[in-house]
Amino acid sequence: MSTLKRSLFILFCLVAAATHAGASTFVKASDDRFVFMGRISRANPETVAWTYPGVQILCRFTGTSVSMKTNPGSGFYIIKIDDRQPFKVESKKGEDITAIAKNLNEGDHTLRIIYAIEGHGKKPVFYGLFLDDSAQLLEPPTLPERKIEFIGNSITCGYGIEGNGKEKTFYYSLQNFCLTYAYLTAQALQAQYHVVARSGIGVYRNYMGKIPEQIMPFIYPHTMYTTKGELWDFSLYQPDVVCVALGTNDTTGSYSVTGLTGGFRRFVAMLRERYINAIIVFLVGPMMGEKRRNDLKTAQQMVIDEYAAMGDNNIYIFEFQESDKALGMGSQGHPNAAHHAQMADELIPFLRDLMQWD
Repeated sequence: MSTLKRSLFILFCLVAAATHAGASTFVKASDDRFVFMGRISRANPETVAWTYPGVQILCRFTGTSVSMKTNPGSGFYIIKIDDRQPFKVESKKGEDITAIAKNLNEGDHTLRIIYAIEGHGKKPVFYGLFLDDSAQLLEPPTLPERKIEFIGNSITCGYGIEGNGKEKTFYYSLQNFCLTYAYLTAQALQAQYHVVARSGIGVYRNYMGKIPEQIMPFIYPHTMYTTKGELWDFSLYQPDVVCVALGTNDTTGSYSVTGLTGGFRRFVAMLRERYINAIIVFLVGPMMGEKRRNDLKTAQQMVIDEYAAMGDNNIYIFEFQESDKALGMGSQGHPNAAHHAQMADELIPFLRDLMQWD
């Protein structure tokens, strides 16, 4: 080894030691003191994997520092520790250890790690946490009893939510599920949530008719964003209410109301097979003109009427206000954080009244 290479190696070791000083206790993801929220895979019993935004890792721990181990380049996470302000960290390429916090006060802490982006391109895997020497996980936190499922497209994912309206392409760094109407709604209603959402997806055709084999009804039965492989066990999470925010992509380009109606009809049948008692709410998004909104509501109402005729009166439509850009815009015409907050303010009282959640 050359003198230069040896010096660089020693420097790397010193930096690594400084970064993880005191964080020598590793707790595997398989530890039952971790709590997870969202569709996760335990195909490897030592790890937890997922692809959808909003997946949460929760725990309580002792010590003054914490780092997480994931697959390198798994993307962006929102970190919440105790009552501190949340912040974003990135799992970068070539690095499997991401520092979360150091110099915390001695004592017990509550940690919430939230996956901020859609992960089909990142394939995130959580291996566990590094804690201080002699530190440990404590009894796990409890999750709320109320349960919501959000099924949607780029708006639900928080596409471009931190953008300024000038971006002409997609950036993971500008996506943040914790600023979305879905996250804010679940927080306000003190509910758990699961998210099954992907930018560009539809109920009968994706954006401009692209990748037709990957519409939501084909993806939905699976744990990951895929049309094959591991199937999700629906007994693990039975939501009280399912919010279906699909239709924006279906109504781009050349679409038909007949096709749209058929798509919702088939998807509701799929949902009813899995969630017999759940209330279903079709969400009409804010990124469509009058004709597309009316066509979407026509298709949805036809399916609602069909189910009502069969005695199922637990399907509803909720319409967000059309965007007037007064609150600014996120990337590529998508709602920004301010607009998502407004959407949440619209949806929260509707669900609270519908579900009789005080």
